[in-house]
Amino acid sequence: MKAKVILIASLLAASTTILAQTDSARGSFFNPTPRNYEVKQAFEVESLFPMFITGGYHVGLGYRYDKFRVRVSVINGGTYDAEPAGTKNSSPEFKRYYKTSPGLFLGYNVWRNLEVYTFLEMHTFGIEQKSTGLKRDIHSTDFGGGISYQFFFRRHIYLQPGFHIYLRGDNSADFNGTVYNIPNADLAPVVRIGYRIWKKY
Repeated sequence: MKAKVILIASLLAASTTILAQTDSARGSFFNPTPRNYEVKQAFEVESLFPMFITGGYHVGLGYRYDKFRVRVSVINGGTYDAEPAGTKNSSPEFKRYYKTSPGLFLGYNVWRNLEVYTFLEMHTFGIEQKSTGLKRDIHSTDFGGGISYQFFFRRHIYLQPGFHIYLRGDNSADFNGTVYNIPNADLAPVVRIGYRIWKKY
């Protein structure tokens, strides 16, 4: 009887140890093993999902190689007004909308899933004068930088909040004698939701 008890206790201890090692090898839901930031190559698709709320869209496709990441994107902001994001010469008399525009991003993971990046976006803005409803288009080549962090939910889905600064040259549009000057800089928080469609460790 004593031998059976010892045998059962030994088997239970062994099975518990094996299960613990298996769970440890997999990691947890939010911190799987190996870590998501240890990926050597990956393809990711993502979106600034608030654009869908304003009747627009945003789609980005990224390729990661070790700590470097290249991403191309296209944005249409719908009814989202970007004018309040402008600094210094932002105008309360006008609204500014993102029309369909492409972008190119180059990033680097400085720590874990913390990414810093620079970008170039060929924006077309629709400018609307609030008092008259008149609309004009302004084409702008914006460049700047951003910082964001990927919060992964297991292996594939992630949320990536961040902050962008957009810089651009002088540009203006005439509204029957009233001149609109586009801000030279925008400061904007961003939130992207993404999916890692392929990876290699």
